[in-house]
Amino acid sequence: MARKSALVVDDSKSARVILSRMLEKYDIAVDMAESAEQAIDYLKSNRPDAIFMDHLMPGIDGLQAVKAIKGNPLTAMIPIMMYTSQEGELYVGQARALGAMGVLPKQVRPVDVSKVLYELHLLPDRRDMAEPGLQPVEIEPGMPVERPPRPAAGGPIDWGRRIETAVKDQAVDIRRFIVASLDSFSTRIVGDMRTAVSIQGPDPIAPPPPQPQPPWAWIAGILAASLIAAACAAGWVSTRSDLVRERAELAGLNSSNAELQRSNLDLAAAVKDLTTALAAANSSAQAAAPSGAGAASSPPRVEPVPYGEIALDRGRLEVLRDLLTKLESQNFRGVVKVSSSAGVFCLSGNATDGYVPAAPALPVNRCDLIGNPPDDAPAGQQRQSLAFANLVAGVRQRTAGAITVALESTGSLHPGTPYPPRTESLTAAEWNKAAAANNRVEFSVESSTP
Repeated sequence: MARKSALVVDDSKSARVILSRMLEKYDIAVDMAESAEQAIDYLKSNRPDAIFMDHLMPGIDGLQAVKAIKGNPLTAMIPIMMYTSQEGELYVGQARALGAMGVLPKQVRPVDVSKVLYELHLLPDRRDMAEPGLQPVEIEPGMPVERPPRPAAGGPIDWGRRIETAVKDQAVDIRRFIVASLDSFSTRIVGDMRTAVSIQGPDPIAPPPPQPQPPWAWIAGILAASLIAAACAAGWVSTRSDLVRERAELAGLNSSNAELQRSNLDLAAAVKDLTTALAAANSSAQAAAPSGAGAASSPPRVEPVPYGEIALDRGRLEVLRDLLTKLESQNFRGVVKVSSSAGVFCLSGNATDGYVPAAPALPVNRCDLIGNPPDDAPAGQQRQSLAFANLVAGVRQRTAGAITVALESTGSLHPGTPYPPRTESLTAAEWNKAAAANNRVEFSVESSTP
């Protein structure tokens, strides 16, 4: 069977290496590309069995690359799986509409990789265990033979019963062989005796004297019977040893199964106790505060945004998801305000290669740029990810407008933490400390019920 191949397209070297190592464990040859343009050039001379495509990349993004590959008749039949941190039904629908088979998250587990490889036909199909080939036979025509009952579909396999049936079937075959051999031997002896009598002829006056029987026939019969008995004994010994071994393995499996069932019962009991404790704590919290009051009275939550990250994504996405889940469980009605502000950083670099925070000891007066280029980009997808937008739209649809999320961006005009005065001795570390404090997202809740 030819070795399968795959192409991993991602601008992150670590993401490419992680997925490549997972695929190589399944004996799949992996080639890598760090951009969509490089992947399209690769496909001009190569035909992998599947493509794993990242979404956010410099230049052409993943969805545009999928559209280009599916639009080319020479590459349209190659299956594509999006390999990205993007999520949500809206994104999955967009990817499938362009021709991708689905989305494999970057926080991937080995079981997810195995499932995706089966979907892409990079691994052979699973085969269920077939029924045993040994079937009982009838010793004589018309004699009933007990047949083992078929196991119920989906039930456990009774290995002990199957082994016992196989032993009985082998004994039946041996018995048939013995009966057939003895019948053939007796027929041959009777034929030889009849031939000898017909050659001698009857004497009308006196009965013929008894003729001695040739001893070779009896010797052959005894030898044949000895060989048959030896074969039966050898078969019986082999079958018995196999049966003893199978019974020992079956006993070990039953012991392991019993231990697994005990562990399962212990785990179920622990989960039940934890569920009871959580229910009691939830009931106490709801009794202590009216619906929505606790969320409305809580102070705003502030989450920092590392330089270069999308403000409304990653950790901020998880904070909003947890907050909305809590509000929905309390039947909250009102507005969740999400306000983002940008810090002004001391940066090193240029517009072509990009900017990064300057070295901590660098004087502020020697910074290449004091600003925040990612925040200065046009609003929209630069400020929030597709997963964040899906989450906001989903809670509005689920609650029929009872919970809405209001987004606000204050930029860098109103810093919450003042910047230090610019002096000759001021370093980039001191300046960027204030910039990191101002580069943040604030979550607050306003209830519409009294």
